[in-house]
Amino acid sequence: MFAKDIVSEIVPILKTSDTGIDALNLMDVFKVTHLPIVNNKVFLGLISDSDIYDLNTPEEPLGNHKLSLYKPFADENAHIYEVMEIASRLKLSVVPVLNSMEEYVGLITIPDLLHYFSGMSAVQNSGSILIIYTSKNDYSFAKIAQIIEENDAKILSSYIFEDNISKVIEITIKLDVQDISAIEQSLERFNYQISTAFIRESSDKEKIMKNFDSLMNYLKM
Repeated sequence: MFAKDIVSEIVPILKTSDTGIDALNLMDVFKVTHLPIVNNKVFLGLISDSDIYDLNTPEEPLGNHKLSLYKPFADENAHIYEVMEIASRLKLSVVPVLNSMEEYVGLITIPDLLHYFSGMSAVQNSGSILIIYTSKNDYSFAKIAQIIEENDAKILSSYIFEDNISKVIEITIKLDVQDISAIEQSLERFNYQISTAFIRESSDKEKIMKNFDSLMNYLKM
C-alpha cells in the first residue's frame, strides 16, 4: 500500500489567512499537534501547537508572522513503511503527502497508520503468536518458514527485531493455527529458542481487539 491510499479525507489544512487560534481549535477537534499550511496546493510547511503558543499575537493571521516552518512530507507513491519512518523519526502527528509535482495531496494521521498496520499484522485473525530467538549467524527466515509450512501452518504476518548489542534476532510470527506444539518441537530441533503466546478463537481474540479499540479511542481523545 502507498501513501496516497490512506490519505485522510477528514483532517483539514490551514491557510495563511487562518489565525493561530483557528489552528489550535482545529488541532483540538482533530486530536493532532501538527497541521499543514497550504495555499493553492502549495505546501508551505507544518506548524505545531508549540509554534503557535510561541506567537505573540496568535489571534492574527498566520501569514502575518515570520514562521520558521519545516517541510517534512511523503511522496504519494511512497510505501507506508516510509511514511511510518518519517512520522517516527520526526515525532509527527500527521505526515503531509505530495505528488510528483510537489503539490499537496493530503495528510496521513497516526491513527490511519495504526489501522493499516493492524490489518497488515492480521490482529483480527484467530491463531497464535510465535516468538523465536536466534543469533544473527544462524538466522534464516526461509528455513523458519519452511519448518512452519511443513507442519501445515501459514504465516499471516511477521516482524523482525535485532538487538545491536547482543546480536540476538527476535522474530515474531502470527500463524493461522492455534495448536503449535508440533511447530515448536520442529524449531527446537534446529536450536531455535521459543516463546509463545496463544490466541483462542473467542475470549482472547476479543480481549486483544478490545485493547486495540481502547488504544484507538485514546489516540482520538
